[in-house]
Amino acid sequence: MSYFNRMKEFDYEQLVFCQDRTSGLRAIICIHDTTLGPALGGVRMYPYEREEDAVVDVLRLARGMTYKAAVSGLNLGGGKAVIIGDPTQDKTEALFRAFGRYIETLHGRYITAEDVGSSIQDMSYINMETDHVTGITVARGGSGDPSPVTARGVYNGIKACWNHKEGTSSLRGVTVAVQGLGHVGQHLCRLLHAEGANLIVTDVNERPMEEVVSECSARSVDPDEIYSVDCDVFAPCALGAVINDRTLEVLRCSVVAGAANNQLEEDRHGDELTKKGIIYAPDYVINAGGLMNVYEELAGYSQERAFKRVDHLFYTITSILETAKEKNIPSYLAADVVAERRLEEIRSISSIWANRTGTPVGR
Repeated sequence: MSYFNRMKEFDYEQLVFCQDRTSGLRAIICIHDTTLGPALGGVRMYPYEREEDAVVDVLRLARGMTYKAAVSGLNLGGGKAVIIGDPTQDKTEALFRAFGRYIETLHGRYITAEDVGSSIQDMSYINMETDHVTGITVARGGSGDPSPVTARGVYNGIKACWNHKEGTSSLRGVTVAVQGLGHVGQHLCRLLHAEGANLIVTDVNERPMEEVVSECSARSVDPDEIYSVDCDVFAPCALGAVINDRTLEVLRCSVVAGAANNQLEEDRHGDELTKKGIIYAPDYVINAGGLMNVYEELAGYSQERAFKRVDHLFYTITSILETAKEKNIPSYLAADVVAERRLEEIRSISSIWANRTGTPVGR
């Protein structure tokens, strides 16, 4: 694989390989685009079988963060990092502090955060070496666990989708099938239950299912059954690529809106949802609450300000669905249009400013 060709295809700015013999660190930092501001994206720790798999993953994730920040109205660029290793066995303070030192060498071009395989404690270790980290503990001036805020954003997105379909944002009596009961999924279930929604839930682990069934009067089903249950809203909050050829044949919902990343196995599956008349909330928009939450840390964290920003996702999703209907395009494509429009506007302004003053702006 030619890394330069891959970077040129989608205009990536920087790919940084990090190695530390003492701690065993093997990490890759990718900065996709800094048109709107410094690149912010979490650090994922995963036991990739091949180095190439890690590169492909970090490139894909970094580009997604550019679009997520742009469509959410944040002054941030897109970036991501991956650490090659097993998070259940290979984590040490030394490893994350070594990673923090590499982040510091980028002088603020990349800001990291918690992601799959990393934790708030890991962010605290990184914070010992650099200030370019978010999602740290409340004791250190951070916002703590972002899951409740991410769930709040998904909840608002579901309400926007239902309002687009039915002309009301009330979810009382609406049946929502929630796939995945991690921290975000559980918080989402509580918000839906409080409004009077009927819940059908599943998870690969029995314990969270039992807790949600008891607390939220939910009905549980086996993981493979969740796709075919009769419901109004299907909310994937676990795995990616859950909208695919197999599941499209059995889905019995009118809305797909959940917290999971990369829900469409391929773009064409988003096209198929549109053909079937199923409303789809683009995943990188509806799950942007976590990014919005850590963004507020950069100016001194305020939960009130974070909640206000996340609640605006109702209007962002509404605008995207209206654009999709107006232009007769799938909603995932409409979200890309909104994000790319903002990026191009800022690039144009920056170019005009640079030409007039001789002072480069942005990259």
